[in-house]
Amino acid sequence: MEKIRNFCIIAHIDHGKSTLADRMLEITQTVDVRQMENQVLDDMELEKERGITIKSHAIQMQYTYKGQDDAIQKKQPFTLNLIDTPGHVDFSYEVSRSIAACEGAVLVVDATQGVQAQTISNLYMAIEHDLEIIPVLNKCDMDNAMPERVEDEIVDLLGCKREEILRCSAKTGEGVEEILDAIIERIPAPKGDPEAPLQCLVFDSVFNSFRGIIAYFKVVNGTLHSGDLVRFVNTGKEYDADEIGILKLDMSPRKEISAGNVGYIISGIKTSTEVKVGDTITHVARPCEKAIDGFEEAKPMVFAGVYPIESEDYEDLRASLEKLQLNDASLTFQPESSMALGFGFRCGFLGLLHMEIVQERLDREFEMDVITTVPNVSYNVYTKDGGMVEVHNPAGMPDLTEIDRIEEPYIRASVITTSDYIGPIMTLCLGKRGELVKQEYISGNRMELLFDMPLGEIVIDFYDKLKSISKGYASFDWHMNGFRPSNLVKLDILLNGEQVDALSTLTHRDNAVDFGRRMCEKLKELLPRQQFDIAIQAAIGAKIIARETVKQVRKDVLAKCYGGDVSRKRKLLEKQKRGKKRMKQIGNVEVPQKAFLAVLKLD
Repeated sequence: MEKIRNFCIIAHIDHGKSTLADRMLEITQTVDVRQMENQVLDDMELEKERGITIKSHAIQMQYTYKGQDDAIQKKQPFTLNLIDTPGHVDFSYEVSRSIAACEGAVLVVDATQGVQAQTISNLYMAIEHDLEIIPVLNKCDMDNAMPERVEDEIVDLLGCKREEILRCSAKTGEGVEEILDAIIERIPAPKGDPEAPLQCLVFDSVFNSFRGIIAYFKVVNGTLHSGDLVRFVNTGKEYDADEIGILKLDMSPRKEISAGNVGYIISGIKTSTEVKVGDTITHVARPCEKAIDGFEEAKPMVFAGVYPIESEDYEDLRASLEKLQLNDASLTFQPESSMALGFGFRCGFLGLLHMEIVQERLDREFEMDVITTVPNVSYNVYTKDGGMVEVHNPAGMPDLTEIDRIEEPYIRASVITTSDYIGPIMTLCLGKRGELVKQEYISGNRMELLFDMPLGEIVIDFYDKLKSISKGYASFDWHMNGFRPSNLVKLDILLNGEQVDALSTLTHRDNAVDFGRRMCEKLKELLPRQQFDIAIQAAIGAKIIARETVKQVRKDVLAKCYGGDVSRKRKLLEKQKRGKKRMKQIGNVEVPQKAFLAVLKLD
């Protein structure tokens, strides 16, 4: 165990985590030159296309450390278990899971941009788990790098010595060997007893259509052998360990994995609910006394309905979501139904990018065509007879005449930023009905602002706006802070008098007219023209508050009249008019998927 180091790489988005991981794999010769490519650990097409890491990826490397006698080293090099993590705030749950399986973290900071939002929140996460932090300054070879200034920021943030900060360039590979040496020198070896009863922490799982569910785990105590009978403590299910092994670029089978190491187990599990991230694996014959404290459940921020386009695909969609949930434990879902869209699921996401990625993955990995409704949160509706209904989507709202009051969820939001951006951030939060609780300086010119805000105001575009006005420099965190009464109304969208319940939203009365008007204008741009007029109306109850009309497409019925009497032309126009009228009575309007999504990007 003295020869094992478990570490993860944490950073803000686009600070060079995956590139640094590539150089480490090259130096330790873990990946063959022929297999080497940029961001080699990002195995999803989506990750390569967008240049972001969505999943954390584990891989084992062997490294010969120069600090000791070379003869001993060659026989027994150090084993380094690396977990590369995402940087985007919507995937911070992945980071928390990676941190739970490590003893140390390499904190990468871009020398051209300095300490940024996720640098701070990921760092706090690592400090909470008592990880050893190795600060690394990346992109030092760039012309616009400011290493001295950024080192000052890191010293302020961490309280470390200047000489502890390592400089490197992940692109050229300069300084990467020093990082590997520092990992061995500074990060402690895992603690644990290979002879004790087996305790493994499950930190990730994937679905393989041929082999069932593959769980990734870290052995905290004990030793796991191939063929052992094991029990998953939380679910109580028992399985044979058909194959165990370590994670190279592909899976590499082993006969045994002992305390301190990271590996995978295949035991022919077919049902996705039987593996939970954060569960403990132990032996049936000699179980451990208690389960390992798993990490906290993810808090969904955004709820949206996900419906199959063809209603007979409902069960396929359920199976696809279950398999996706194995690979992405922060996704939650439960069944619901809608008048317009039939049967589907109410899904909880960590943010809008997460929602977009889940939709893309459903399409690419499972070939599921889905419609997603407008995101919202859940409300408590109190009726006049003293009852209380929890409403997750506007279609479930009781009749207006029966409602006594509506309470909406409030959050305590913490925004950490530099003093340069305080004005615009305050304007944004107060515009979202936020109340400033307190503001205080943390260190240097960094400040923390605390707001009480309605959760419904932050689910749609708050993150994107916060990032753009603070140039990605504000970090945002929140926790629930109870329910408060609020003056909310249900805003309906009518197309030719027919209500489209997938476009209904619950909004504050003060914002309703403006929001309804903007929605009508947006739908006017997006709805394809038909051979009849389409009236788009926004309504609160029976009161219409906004209207737009999509003009009809007209066929030129007079094209064949070249001269002749005007009565011939009038006769053709009258005939067309009667046809239009008949079509209007039976015409139905198709709403394209982008119309549902456009509501999110109204600004």
